[in-house]
Amino acid sequence: MLETNQLKKGVCFVFKNAPMIVQHTTTSTPTARGGNTITKAKMRNLLTGQILNESFRSGEKFEEADLEHHDCGFMYSDGSDYHFIDNVSFEQFSFTGEALGDDALYLKDGIEGLQAMFIDGVVVSIQLPLSVDLRVTECDPVIKGATAKAQLKSAICETGLEVQVPPYLAPGEMIRVDTRDGHFIERAKE
Repeated sequence: MLETNQLKKGVCFVFKNAPMIVQHTTTSTPTARGGNTITKAKMRNLLTGQILNESFRSGEKFEEADLEHHDCGFMYSDGSDYHFIDNVSFEQFSFTGEALGDDALYLKDGIEGLQAMFIDGVVVSIQLPLSVDLRVTECDPVIKGATAKAQLKSAICETGLEVQVPPYLAPGEMIRVDTRDGHFIERAKE
């Protein structure tokens, strides 16, 4: 059983008799006395693709979705669809960019650690690795002599993902990005 505080991006659970995957959550605590913490979750129905926005009070419990995981590889994108291969059965499958949502911004050639999620033998979603290495294609110039105060600048990666990075990074560098929330982790080795 999952509790409300365990609902994070990528978690699969059963809600209203349908398997759901969490795409985004926010947590708020009402200021009134005795107010329960409220978690707002944006989630996608794994069978129909429908997007739901729901609010849950702390302490609510959910059944985990019964999923099977297989290693898979990203093959290519043809502009509208993203094509994958199951590394166990070698069957190919695809998802639209709309079905993948923001996860499509982390997909590139050579990505490792992808997992296909199956329900009753049917691929319903993919699970990204915790981090991916992406090349910075655009960003503001390097800031020389930046103050000790933490400053960030916006950078565009090769997949179109926009990331806030430290001021010393320049276009062409590889960075490691967390796929759960899209934040910069570190420079990556090439």
